[in-house]
Amino acid sequence: MHQLTKYFTGFIACIVASGFAQTKVISSETNYPVSYATISFGSGQGIFADDEGYFFFTKKLYPDVDSLYISALGFKEKVIATVNLPKTIFLDIETNALDEVIITTTVNRKFKTQTQKPYLDDDYYKCWLPTIESEIAVFFPNDDDKLKKITSILFPITLESRDWKKRKRSNADKRAFSTLFKVTFYNNDNGFPGEPLTYSNIVFRATEKNGDEFKLNVTEHDLIIPENGFFVSLQVLGYTDAKGKLLPNKKYKEIKGKNGTVKIPTNFRPLLPFTDEIEDYRTYIKRVFINGNSWVQFKKGNGIESGLLRTNLNNYGIGMTYNVYKDE
Repeated sequence: MHQLTKYFTGFIACIVASGFAQTKVISSETNYPVSYATISFGSGQGIFADDEGYFFFTKKLYPDVDSLYISALGFKEKVIATVNLPKTIFLDIETNALDEVIITTTVNRKFKTQTQKPYLDDDYYKCWLPTIESEIAVFFPNDDDKLKKITSILFPITLESRDWKKRKRSNADKRAFSTLFKVTFYNNDNGFPGEPLTYSNIVFRATEKNGDEFKLNVTEHDLIIPENGFFVSLQVLGYTDAKGKLLPNKKYKEIKGKNGTVKIPTNFRPLLPFTDEIEDYRTYIKRVFINGNSWVQFKKGNGIESGLLRTNLNNYGIGMTYNVYKDE
């Protein structure tokens, strides 16, 4: 962890010395920061603001980017030219989003807690390599009409080891990481992720100390499972410092070839294990920085190039705990 922090501390010092511009995204109605806003470059690439709405951008680092597309859940998208980029960007609240917010009341009647276990695996070759550009959503069906409230989501993760021969042993030497993820809950819209169930920013930081499963408590969000099921998505925001602050690290590698420079998204740890033990195709993916891009079911024949599909690893096996309330 010290090595990671040391690397990014040097990186930050370097970009500040190079005249790196720091811009803040805030709400025009409240003047509050828009945490983790999406900063798209309009070319399938982009970055994210941190918890205080700040992001770093300079033409020296991204010379081919002329416009930024700023968006966030519950806000109207805004397009900003990179020439003379302002220090503050104001986003307007989306009125339709305000209309869709549902106020829920605390359920006081008796309940029984149930758990759907996550599908764990420590095999490196059965894992999705998270990148900034991709968001993964998993569908949870609702099998009956009983009232259910989500209490936690269980995300399976795979730890890397320096010595692959020892990676299955309990004392394997794991490489340190500290990664920030964003979680979104979506309605089921005819079999695809639809509108968000909540506009709250839900994030968590995963490190190697979490083991092979991260338990995210979401009780405070009062998420009642819709009768036609729901989706929960996971999106990597980037590496953090030891305190969980999102670092302004560069998200792409630039590879020079005969036809010019190609930008390849950086992979972030931890890895996400996929499974072939789920019969249905419940996993969907999209590229978050392509404007207007739609969700695609993670399935052969859908134009997705992935070694996971070639070995029938079709699903990211997220788990869940929830309360099932007794009839009044």
